[in-house]
Amino acid sequence: MRLNHFTKASVRIMACLLVLNCKFASSGHPAPFGSDIQIRDDKDAVVISTPSYRLRIHKQGFRYQFERPDHTVFVPAHASSGLQIGEGDSPLSNIRSASVTGRRGNEVIFKVTTESGTSAQVSITPQTDDVRFSVRPEKDGSYRIVARTGGVSPAFGLGDHGGYGRPSTELTGFTHEHLRGASQGSGQVRLVSNFVIFPNLGPNVGPQQSFAEVNIEPRLKIVRLTKDENAQGSKGVREMPALYYFVGSPQTIYQRFLEIRNASGYKFYRPKYEWFGVGWEAWGALAWETREQTVRENVTKYLDLGYPLRWMVVGSGFWPRHDENLHATTSFGMWDQHLYPDPKGLIDYFHRRGLKFIIGLRIAFITEGPFAAEGVRRGYFLSEDGQPKVFKIGFPRKPVYLLDAHNPEALDWYVALCKKWLAYGIDGFKEDVYGYGRYDLRDDKIDPVNAKLMEMGVYVMGRNGYLGSPADLHRYNDFNYDENQDRGPLNGFALAYSGFPYVYPDIVGGTFAESDQRKMPPPSDPKLKRYYVRNAQYASVNPSMSMGFGPWNFKDDEVSRITLEAAKLHDRLHPYIYSAAIDAYRTGFPYTLTPLALAYPDDQNVYQLENTTRRGYEWLIGESLLATPVYGNDYATAETRDVYLPAGKWIDYDTGKTYQGPTTLKSFPLPVGKTPLFIGGKGMVIEQRDGRLDAFVYPITNRAEIIFNHRDGKPTKITLNVSSWTGGQVKVIEGGSRQEVKTNREKGALVFSIEPGKDYLIR
Repeated sequence: MRLNHFTKASVRIMACLLVLNCKFASSGHPAPFGSDIQIRDDKDAVVISTPSYRLRIHKQGFRYQFERPDHTVFVPAHASSGLQIGEGDSPLSNIRSASVTGRRGNEVIFKVTTESGTSAQVSITPQTDDVRFSVRPEKDGSYRIVARTGGVSPAFGLGDHGGYGRPSTELTGFTHEHLRGASQGSGQVRLVSNFVIFPNLGPNVGPQQSFAEVNIEPRLKIVRLTKDENAQGSKGVREMPALYYFVGSPQTIYQRFLEIRNASGYKFYRPKYEWFGVGWEAWGALAWETREQTVRENVTKYLDLGYPLRWMVVGSGFWPRHDENLHATTSFGMWDQHLYPDPKGLIDYFHRRGLKFIIGLRIAFITEGPFAAEGVRRGYFLSEDGQPKVFKIGFPRKPVYLLDAHNPEALDWYVALCKKWLAYGIDGFKEDVYGYGRYDLRDDKIDPVNAKLMEMGVYVMGRNGYLGSPADLHRYNDFNYDENQDRGPLNGFALAYSGFPYVYPDIVGGTFAESDQRKMPPPSDPKLKRYYVRNAQYASVNPSMSMGFGPWNFKDDEVSRITLEAAKLHDRLHPYIYSAAIDAYRTGFPYTLTPLALAYPDDQNVYQLENTTRRGYEWLIGESLLATPVYGNDYATAETRDVYLPAGKWIDYDTGKTYQGPTTLKSFPLPVGKTPLFIGGKGMVIEQRDGRLDAFVYPITNRAEIIFNHRDGKPTKITLNVSSWTGGQVKVIEGGSRQEVKTNREKGALVFSIEPGKDYLIR
């Protein structure tokens, strides 16, 4: 191929630039890394600079630290070595030496050697707000690989691990060399994330400068969060390909985390509207004794009493009872003909009443049950030494095979079986595999199934998942009267911090129908009544809520009244909560349940709340509501809380009384029956009442804007622009017609009805 003079000149110029670039890098001058990223390779250290941070890597020990652009260190280097590598069962070994061996675009490539002689390639790929580390030993084998800085705190996240059995959501002191699902018991730890966020890095770092990390690894993980060490690693792997560090505001971090997990195959799905309303679960109402008649009677009674149910779950006992090999949720399409003589008619009945009908689903096949032989013949189950592995898990009670969901053919086969249920009109599934704690299974063992169902538009309640959790709701473990009641709120916070924001706090009251087995007191017991109503009020301000054991069983008018009020409150807020869920889907930020440490990271007071001593279980719902439920192990006696109100103006939801934050309302009265909500932030809340969508605009601020996400996808923008709430008349103008909208006042709020797709200006 001949080159013209212009092309030859271009080649010579490019060659000169490459030479100069290499000379700059080797001589200690910064070399350009795209438009806003630079690298500097000095004798003792490599410095990568972006607009958000500087990453300094000391070649001795591969010790790395994060700095502000002004060189202020906000994440210190580890004292001895930034990497540890161990082959097989050999001890972990620190890095002895490191050197730059090449560059590819924004990627810097190092060769590192451990003190025990293991060599590895380390690739570092910076972006403006994050950086990826990849570590691959040169020799094939099975390795433990750990990357670490010095200690950083306070720390939050880790999914179920971060909330179960702990006295606080703050994680400093947490270490785990074998992190996986179900590693702390039979079923408590199943929504797994090793994402950790450090919202506040100290007074010298500057406002809105947070830090976060995640080592994307669905298998065994290593996490250490101590005073002296912040480490993440992989165990029994060939390489550690994707360890990410994030820098920026919490909103920036969660947006980037969302993009990375979507791109890595751990997709975060758009949730469905009905799930965020009030539901009903047969497990809480009827336990194992479900049948067509009792299900119809129980749910109908709730509806007749005015409970605004949107979904229902029959998760137990619908399978044929005559053969133990059919006692499983994988008895696809087979109902007990005596207990459920007309399942299609039952489902159609509840569809006419406006409910989505959900049943239980697991990937466990009883070895002697239907479909198992076909799965074995085709190689669709998890195997060991070339044979399908037999598991003993929590349910079914008989030995089972587990679907190999990462086998595309097995996945298609399983989903085709699910369609046998869908053919009856089933709307979705409650996924609930548990009791596998003795086995080292992938944390994403069920994700491909749930992802496939979500893509089909099926309703999915998830209990297992890794990072993305392809489900409409994130359910934490069964929550019952005879447990530590602080576990629930702490678990919900941990899920939200970790990127599982669609928190479902399980059935109000738990499994009362199992009272004989759980040795629970009779419904006349005063403490049990108090537990039930406090649990209902706590659930009412969570992203989702469901009923089970009927409040009428207590034969107490106050219990019935308060429980119904709690359900109606949640129903009024249903559109508002769902709008927050769509915001979470788009941004990754947990708008449905926002811990105050993420909303106010520079406020030191918010870090003292989420623990079993203070019991300051408070969170934001959307951008305008602060939930302050009285909950925890003192539920039977507590009538007040020290309620912390962050900076800004706050209004009591019930009384309209105004408070100015930051302040602590000492021993603030929150008796049973009081709505545990304050309005603040942008001061705009959408409620559904009598078939209308009403906007409540409170005099919190003079200028604000919200985008309300309607269930049909048509957004409504409400813009507030008033010079004063007290002087002159405040009007609402519909943006399209420019017509004034009728308004009224309630508890100090300006109230008007809105319609999908229309915008409104308040002036």
